[in-house]
Amino acid sequence: MTTVKPSSEGSTRRLVQLCAGYFFFYVITGIFVKYFQGKREFGFPGMNDFEYLAYSTLGANATCAAVVLAKRWFHIRSEDFFTLFGKSYPREYLYIIPSGVCTAVVIPATTLMYSLPISVMVAMVIMRGSVIVISRLVDAIQIRQGILTKKVYREENIAVVFALCAVGVHLLWDTGQDGSGFLSSPMAIIILVSYVVAYSIRIYIMNYYKNTRSLGAPSQNEMFFGVEQIAASATMISAVVLLVGAPKWFGWSAPQLLKFQAAVFHPHPSWWVAASSGISFGIVAFFSVFIFMFRGRTATFAGLVNRLTSLVAGTMATVLFFLLFGGKLPSAADWGSLGFILVAVFFLTMAERRHAAELAH
Repeated sequence: MTTVKPSSEGSTRRLVQLCAGYFFFYVITGIFVKYFQGKREFGFPGMNDFEYLAYSTLGANATCAAVVLAKRWFHIRSEDFFTLFGKSYPREYLYIIPSGVCTAVVIPATTLMYSLPISVMVAMVIMRGSVIVISRLVDAIQIRQGILTKKVYREENIAVVFALCAVGVHLLWDTGQDGSGFLSSPMAIIILVSYVVAYSIRIYIMNYYKNTRSLGAPSQNEMFFGVEQIAASATMISAVVLLVGAPKWFGWSAPQLLKFQAAVFHPHPSWWVAASSGISFGIVAFFSVFIFMFRGRTATFAGLVNRLTSLVAGTMATVLFFLLFGGKLPSAADWGSLGFILVAVFFLTMAERRHAAELAH
C-alpha cells in the first residue's frame, strides 16, 4: 500500500493545491452571489447587494473565526516581544493587527464597488487590476528597502502586462456601455481609494512578514491568518454597530447606509440560507491569504496567481450559472480576457520553474 506524502512547504505541488482549492470555492461563491441576487420574478431570492453583503459576510466571518479559535491559530512563535500592561506579546502583532483592520476595509469595499453606477464587471476589473499593480509596487519598494532579496523575473513582468491586458479588455468594453459615471461619483472615488490604500498596506504587511522570517524558520502563515482574522472580525463588528446606529445618532441618511440598516433590522426571509452560503466565501479567504504569502515567491508572482485564478473562476461561475439556472453566458469580453489570462499563466509557469529551482538550492 502506497502512502501519499503531503506536499512540502513552498513546493509547486503545494501551490497548485492552493490554487485548486481557491478556484473551487471561488466558483461556488460566484454562483451563490448570482443566485441570491437574482430577480424574484425568475424564482431567485431577489436580495439587494447590501442584504447579501451582510448575510454572506456573517457566514464567512463565523467560518473563519470558528476554524481559527478551534485550531488556536493565534499563538505566534516569536523571537521578539513587546510589553503591554505588564504582559509580553509577539512583536508581529504590531503589524498583523493593522493588516486585519485593512482586511475589514477591503471586504465591505469590495461589495460597495458593485453598488456604484458602473457595471459589475468594470468594478471587478478595477479591483483586480489594482491588486496586480500593488503587488508589483510592493516588490519594488521592498527590494529597495533590502527586505526582499529575490529578483522579479522577466517572465513575471511579462505576465503582469498580459494580466493587465486581460482586465483592460473588460475596462474598455464595459466603460463605453455604462461606466461613464464612475469618475464623476465622489462616493465611487472614496470607496476605490479606501480599497486601494487598505489592500496596499495589507499586501505590504503580508510580504514584510514573509520576507523577514529567519532562514529555515516555519512560515506560520496560519497564525498570521488567525490574528488577522480576529482583528478583522473585531473591526467589522464595531463598524456594524456604528453603521446601524448612525442614522439615529448622527442623522446620516445615505441610501447605501439605509439599505444596510434595513438588512439588519428587517432580515430577508432567506437570510440564514445566504449566511450559510458565506461558508464558501470564508473558505476562499484561507486559500487567498496562503497564496499571497506563499513561501519563496515574490508579491508580483503571488498576486498574479491569486488574481488570475479568481478571474478564471469568475468565468467558470458564469458558465455554470448559465447551465444550472439559465443565466447569461460569458460575454465576448470575458472570452477575450480569458485568452490574455492563458498567456499570462504560460509566463507564470516559466517563472514558477525558476522559483522552484531557486528554492531547492
